[in-house]
Amino acid sequence: MAATLPPFPGTTGRRDWRTAFDAIRKLLANGDDTTQVFRIMRSLNVGATPKSYAQFIATEEGGRMAYERIELAQVLSQPGFARQFAPGTVGAAYNHFLESTGYSADGLAEVSKINREEDMPHPYAWFGRRVRDTHDIWHVMTGYKADESLGEAALVAFSYAQVGGLGWAFIGGAAALKSLRVTKGTLFARAVWEGYRRGRKAKWLAGEDYLKLLAEPIDAARARLGLSEPVAYLTAQRELGEEMASYLSQRRDKNAATEERLAA
Repeated sequence: MAATLPPFPGTTGRRDWRTAFDAIRKLLANGDDTTQVFRIMRSLNVGATPKSYAQFIATEEGGRMAYERIELAQVLSQPGFARQFAPGTVGAAYNHFLESTGYSADGLAEVSKINREEDMPHPYAWFGRRVRDTHDIWHVMTGYKADESLGEAALVAFSYAQVGGLGWAFIGGAAALKSLRVTKGTLFARAVWEGYRRGRKAKWLAGEDYLKLLAEPIDAARARLGLSEPVAYLTAQRELGEEMASYLSQRRDKNAATEERLAA
C-alpha cells in the first residue's frame, strides 16, 4: 500500500471552481487553447500529485526513477532522439507522431508554465512534469489522435482513471456533454466513457520507465499494459467524420475555411 504524503507546499487544499469554469468555457470555445487545460489542472487537481507520487515511490522501479530524477522533456526534445528507435517500436511510433503533428515535448512544457508550481525544485513538481511530458506518448500507446477533439477527450478520461485529478474528469465530461448537442448523438460521449474504462483496466502507465518503453515493440507493450483496441473511439471517429470528431478545434475550422477560399 502506498504511503500518505503531505500536500503540495504553499497550496490551500481547496479547489478553485471559478477559475475552472472560466477556463472550461474558453477551452470549449477553442479546443486548441492548451493553456486552459493547465489552468483547469491547477484549479482542480488538488491532492492528485502527492497521491500518485506516493504510489510511484512505493515501487522499486519508481523509487529508482525518483532518485535519478530525469527530466523527460529535456531527453525527448533532444534533436534526433526519437528517430533512433527501430521500426515497430513505441519510439518509432512516437517519432511518427511528432513528425506528423509538429508537436514536441518542450512545446508542451512551455505552454504549461502558467502554473508556477511546474518548475519548482520539488519531487511533486518533478512527477507532475513527468506526467505532462509523457502525454503524447500516452496518445501513441492508447491510439487516441492528438489533433482532434475526440482523441483528446478520450485521453483525458483515460488520464483521470490512471492518475486521478478532478481536472481531467472536468474536461472530458464537459467535452462529452457538449458533444451531445453538437453531434446530435452519443458516439462521442461513448468514446470518452470508453477512455475512462480503458484507463481503469490498463496497468499504471505513470509508473513506466519510458526510456525502456520507447525501445519496446509497440504491440507487445500494449498487450503487456492491458491496452485493448478502442472500439467505441474508432467507431465514433469513422461515423462522425473529421469535422464532428474535431468539433472543438478552431484550427480545423480555419483550415477548412482557407481550403474553401482556395477552391473558390
